[in-house]
Amino acid sequence: MGSIPITRSIQPEVDMDASLQDCDVASAAWSTWHHVPWVDAHRVVARLQARIAKATKAGEWRKVRTLQKLLTKSTSAKALAVRRVTENQGARTPGVDRQLWDTPDAKWHAVVALGSTQYKPLPLRRIYIPKTNGDKRPLGIPTMRDRAMQALHLLALDPVAETTGDPHSYGFRRERSTADAIEQVRNVLGRDASPKWVLEGDIKGCFDNISHDWLAANVCMDKGILRKWLKAGFIETGKLFPSQAGTPQGGIISPVLANIALDGLQHELTTLFSTVRQAREAKVNLVRYADDFIITGSSKELLEERVKPLIVQFLAARGLALSEKKTKITHVTEGFDFLGWNVRRFHRMLVTQPSKKNVKAFLDKIRDHLRSHKAAAQADVIDKLAPVIRGWANYHRSQMASQRFSRCDHQIWKALWRWACRRHPEKGARWIKKRYFKSLKGRDWRFATMDKLLPTLSEYRKRPHTKVKAEANPYDPEYDEYFSKRLARKMDGTLEGRRKLRWLWWMQEGLCPACQQRITRESGWHLHHIIKRSQRGSDKLTNLVLLHPNCHMQYHATENDGPVAGISMFK
Repeated sequence: MGSIPITRSIQPEVDMDASLQDCDVASAAWSTWHHVPWVDAHRVVARLQARIAKATKAGEWRKVRTLQKLLTKSTSAKALAVRRVTENQGARTPGVDRQLWDTPDAKWHAVVALGSTQYKPLPLRRIYIPKTNGDKRPLGIPTMRDRAMQALHLLALDPVAETTGDPHSYGFRRERSTADAIEQVRNVLGRDASPKWVLEGDIKGCFDNISHDWLAANVCMDKGILRKWLKAGFIETGKLFPSQAGTPQGGIISPVLANIALDGLQHELTTLFSTVRQAREAKVNLVRYADDFIITGSSKELLEERVKPLIVQFLAARGLALSEKKTKITHVTEGFDFLGWNVRRFHRMLVTQPSKKNVKAFLDKIRDHLRSHKAAAQADVIDKLAPVIRGWANYHRSQMASQRFSRCDHQIWKALWRWACRRHPEKGARWIKKRYFKSLKGRDWRFATMDKLLPTLSEYRKRPHTKVKAEANPYDPEYDEYFSKRLARKMDGTLEGRRKLRWLWWMQEGLCPACQQRITRESGWHLHHIIKRSQRGSDKLTNLVLLHPNCHMQYHATENDGPVAGISMFK
């Protein structure tokens, strides 16, 4: 099945007054949450974001700030910001005010009130989440209003961050992933002439220590709003603590602020060499994912004496420092861990496979699930374990994981066998096998019920990943077709094995008919019956449509009010 381009509608550039008029006209007739025409809202915001990216690329910073101000005052942007914070995973997690926007009226009132000149953020609610090394990571939870304000200003800041970001930075950026980062590692280390030494960098408390003064001086956004966020403080055990440095982990805009603080390191590394020949011989390359990065070099002395001091100086200006405990220089034949993979050169070949630490964490999670579901039905156990296995397999299947997959399958089988034997201590092995394990798809010992089957890692064959172009910018209309084709390939794999959903996605050209925006794994989808099941509607493809979750709710909330723009087109 060939790729179907999914192009985004970007209107021709117009003057500032016309853009402002468009924003006002588009929102003048809006009166409730379910009557927001999302096609118009996305079109207004996308046009302004494209203009911000274009002005940033041209270095017209005054125009950038003017366009950002226009965008943050747009009702379209406010509606999209509220939609984002009420649909993501934290939508049911309140801040210190204990308020949630879980009704259409609350969402619409939030849109109307967003962006007040008297805005003052409330302190964050501090909680702690466990880390893999046994420590706890502090997490700051803003209120719903503060999250929406951050999402609103992020719409204006992200085009700037994407345009000015390091080409080989892959963390917390649109259309980029860990798979892109590991493929770039293979690019710089996978040849015979590639560098043989790697500096593994780790920044000590990156989010907690970024200088507020540096951010205020260098981030292109409303300085007053930014300072209010940075100085909001946090509440823990009923006490208010001030914020002196850092951006709170848990804030929507925090990852982009951290990326901006670390962008520029790739350019700084090029200043080490006065000629192209020296740079080519040094073989210095940077690959970064958020605050984890590696830098390659032709020798250990080069990395130790020239590269590392430059990094220390670069970070010090931003209030940051390298972690001496985790930062080390390694030869590629010894191997190193990066983003859950182990990278090692073995017999003139670069081997990238799941790291032992990552495998152990995965198996421990499987065993913990089984321990906590000792008395659960087999179908419930399959429902719990299947997403964990599927997610881990999809994460690693782009690399050399088949051997680790086979070993993990054996360990999972052993854990399942122990779980089954514990439930029936007086039964024999033959009875237990017949009760819980089937012979399916040419393979025995499949953990399955009559209608549910636990997937195995070995089913997931290697699927090579094509790295994103380093210069590709999702806010530049020039790359619309490029990203559309990438999304088509990605969704083809995401919907693998789900034939009906796959065909619907392709027939709709990857777009939601209601808002004309892309349907992705991140956005989620709902299967809508054009003729309802209660009215004897069938499950055939001709009676089904894929919609975004919010568009699905909006349709059912307004279906008795007459036609609404963008909603009834698929009837």
